[in-house]
Amino acid sequence: MKSPSAPHILIAIDGPVSSGKTSLSNAVAKRLNILHIDTGAMYRAVGLAAIRLGILPEDEKKVSDMCEKGLALVDVKFKDDMQVTLLNGEDVSTAIRAENIGLAASTVSMFPKVRRYLVERQRAIAQKQSVIMDGRDIGTVVLPNAPVKIFLTASAEVRANRRFKQLKSKGVKADYKTILEDLLKRDEQDTKRVHDPLRQAEDAFLLDTSNLSFKSSLQAILDRVNAVYGK
Repeated sequence: MKSPSAPHILIAIDGPVSSGKTSLSNAVAKRLNILHIDTGAMYRAVGLAAIRLGILPEDEKKVSDMCEKGLALVDVKFKDDMQVTLLNGEDVSTAIRAENIGLAASTVSMFPKVRRYLVERQRAIAQKQSVIMDGRDIGTVVLPNAPVKIFLTASAEVRANRRFKQLKSKGVKADYKTILEDLLKRDEQDTKRVHDPLRQAEDAFLLDTSNLSFKSSLQAILDRVNAVYGK
């Protein structure tokens, strides 16, 4: 992905659901020719595994046991520089995008054993190659020493509307009110969980995209990277 003389780039992107983390991180990765790691997809895979096994996502013991027993082997690979999320060897990149899986992911991400299992995997990937990694605790827990940390946010209404339009564009039946309610519930879970809650790292740059276009948001991130790495 990079020449031997190229710097080892580490970029941590955090923020609430539907704040644009994944789409912006993917765009940055393409511009810088580095890998984009969507950690949320990994938690979604664990949530999907639980649902498939008939385990309630909120059952901490059973979900944790599932991971410890190797019943939810989560991994990622890259095809054409795009992340493919694997669950027990199966490509679940599409299956994990269902709305109910997103809520399940937010629930299982509260469990220490699940977090420990996935954080170890995420750190291992970042040690080997330059990455931009997005999630809820990248700058605070997974990559606390990342030279570039950005906390993305936007109002709940703006985020819900973005998600609504995204689903409609894909031909998926969607209800704005339901999306907003689910989003607010996930925000509460993410910010109030005991272990590694969603919060802005002290040295992270706050980027509110409520009134910014995608292009402007992307440029703001690239400007931060340029200031550190001179890309």
